[in-house]
Amino acid sequence: MQYIIIGLLVLILIILIIILFKKNDSTDIVERMGNLEKNMTKEIGDFKFEFSRYLKKDFDDLNKTITNNLDKINDRVNERLDVNFEKTNKTFVNVLERLSKIDEAQKKIDSLNADIIGLQSILTDKKTRGIFGETNLNFILKSVFGEKNDSIYRLQYTLPNKTICDAILFAPEPLGTVAIDSKFPLENYQKMTNRKLEKSERDMAEKMFKADVKKHIDAISTKYIINGVTSSQAIMFLPAEAIFAEINAYHPDILTYAYKKSVWITSPTTLMSTLTIISMLIKDMTRDKYAKIIHNELGKLSVEFKRYKERWDKLSKSIETVNKDVLSIHTTTSKITKRFEEISNAEFIDVEMPKQIEE
Repeated sequence: MQYIIIGLLVLILIILIIILFKKNDSTDIVERMGNLEKNMTKEIGDFKFEFSRYLKKDFDDLNKTITNNLDKINDRVNERLDVNFEKTNKTFVNVLERLSKIDEAQKKIDSLNADIIGLQSILTDKKTRGIFGETNLNFILKSVFGEKNDSIYRLQYTLPNKTICDAILFAPEPLGTVAIDSKFPLENYQKMTNRKLEKSERDMAEKMFKADVKKHIDAISTKYIINGVTSSQAIMFLPAEAIFAEINAYHPDILTYAYKKSVWITSPTTLMSTLTIISMLIKDMTRDKYAKIIHNELGKLSVEFKRYKERWDKLSKSIETVNKDVLSIHTTTSKITKRFEEISNAEFIDVEMPKQIEE
């Protein structure tokens, strides 16, 4: 750019020289050429200096602007990178926590699956099912009434007819003594609810399930309801909520049959509710019993308090009489004390004794 401008100036100078050469003589031309050369050299030098200075200034300003903009962009980029890194780090930590929780839950599921498989293998045997039901019954009784509360319940109780029920409940009248026996009809229930089996097999299993439950109801009604010894009703405990729900939802004929045989069918939940109500009744009766005792004792205490009041009135009157006498004595004492003080403070005056008459 600089060389182009210089070339233009030289061209203009040559044109001017040609023009001047035509109009003036050689002397003037030489003189003018010298002056013109000096002026042109100065102007070109000034132009080059100013042009370089402005060009340097513009370049410096441009460099500063670019540097500032680059710094701002760098700061923003770093800020966004820090924010994004923090968010990414939090997300990564959350993912790790969730993965650990999922892994822990998976372990618990695997453990629970193993426990369920073990429980299924245990419940396939009738004897272990019986132990399982008795254990649940024992746990519920302990939870409601406390451990070894023989005044309210007992386990493996022998009745007068030599039969042994899983538990006996000594409930207050009019309920009385109630026998509780655990039953667990599982095999035919599992077949009845297994959708993989044919419908005919499931129908047959349903009939057998009903027969099993009614057989248990008959056994409980015959063995554990004794006239004059136990209550007129007994409880059949089903340790599985699913079996209890199945009977209540789809087999009302079994409930009707149990009602006729005076047998209550319960599950862990309903048995706990029933026993809780009985426990509250026992506590209320005990409270009423002690309330009567307290009322009688309060009556006796009232008689004694009347005697105490009469004697206190007599003593109060005696104390009042003594108090009056004390006040009287205090008044007399004050008067005597005052007289003594007057005597002590009295001034004596010398008085001449009369002369004796001479004989």
